[in-house]
Amino acid sequence: MNMRRREFIAASAAAPLAGAQSGKKKRIACISSTYHVRSHSDNFITRLLEGYWIHEKYYEPQFEVASLWMDQVHPGDIGHRLSKAYGFPVTKSIADALTLGTGKLAVDGVVIVCEHGNYPTNEKDQHLYPRYEFFEQVVNVFKSSRRSCPVFTDKHLSWDWKKAKQMYDWSKELKFPLMAGSSVPVTFRRPAYDVPLGTELESAISVGGGWVGDGGLFHVLETLQGFVERRKGGEVGVRAVQTLKNDEVWKAAQQGVWDRSLLDTALNASQRRTSKQRPEEMKSVLGLIEYRDGFKGALIALSGGSDYLAAVKPQGRPAQGVCCYIPIENSNNFSMLVHGITQMIATGKPAITVERTLLVSGALQGLMESGYQKGKRIETPELKVVYKAPAKGWWAPGIGS
Repeated sequence: MNMRRREFIAASAAAPLAGAQSGKKKRIACISSTYHVRSHSDNFITRLLEGYWIHEKYYEPQFEVASLWMDQVHPGDIGHRLSKAYGFPVTKSIADALTLGTGKLAVDGVVIVCEHGNYPTNEKDQHLYPRYEFFEQVVNVFKSSRRSCPVFTDKHLSWDWKKAKQMYDWSKELKFPLMAGSSVPVTFRRPAYDVPLGTELESAISVGGGWVGDGGLFHVLETLQGFVERRKGGEVGVRAVQTLKNDEVWKAAQQGVWDRSLLDTALNASQRRTSKQRPEEMKSVLGLIEYRDGFKGALIALSGGSDYLAAVKPQGRPAQGVCCYIPIENSNNFSMLVHGITQMIATGKPAITVERTLLVSGALQGLMESGYQKGKRIETPELKVVYKAPAKGWWAPGIGS
């Protein structure tokens, strides 16, 4: 491969790459909370600069990163170094990043990566990232320019349902493509299993590690949604959620509230599990999701876990376990999500329906509220989010490396 990030960082003040200002490629504005090695900004923006690998195939950069705005400068910042290497400006405002000194929208796509950085956490263990606030400034430029373009925003839309719904509503009002979400549902799957569209499901579970703040549970919840949205009848929304912890998790299993055997099916698909502890011996957080069509799903975070896993039980058939494989050595779980961003900017069609992330954003807020209220069942009448999954799921081909 040609000289990439580490060489550019070492050079620090290298001249702009030849052809960077050719104008032949669509231009992207990148909005970042903070930008350092192995941050989410690195995982997204650097791939847009350098290209990326999916399994054994390399994808050249399709677009020109035209600008970068950062809310916070990390002590190990690489944003300024990459701006010098590639010849794009670090702007003073989000509006400047989108307008490029013209006073109106001057880019063809916006990528918002608001993960990492020094932001507060509330008493419900929700990390108060200003994703909505960044997004609102983008929308303000769209409104003043009377033009819009595709937008990607990393992870859940917002920690607050009303803000998440407003973000979604703006995309519909101004008619711009919007995509969001996590890398976990779209990473490599071992085995390469997808629920056939329209399958009648009895039950489903997803499994994650011990990160039980909203950022960690989001990964596990959206992984669950990536499987269950393919059930017969399509997605119709969530009626109620509940969060249980430790002993209450296993009491609920004994009472038949959730399928304990399905957890074993998921754990058996793990690629890295080394703990000899039984799940009942680990610290655990369980999320129960009751859908509006009567289907019930579960997600569980275990302190001894290291993989993201899922298991589904089709009606009248054996359960199937899957590892959503995270290549820790190169973060290539992000590549398929970046691939989806490039598809959306190139064609105007999101690779992943934003309704999935909207529904998960709302259900996640309910789970965090339930945990704060010591396991209270939270009704979610607002989550009447209806959509149909695509005929073929969007996730990375190959086994990953």
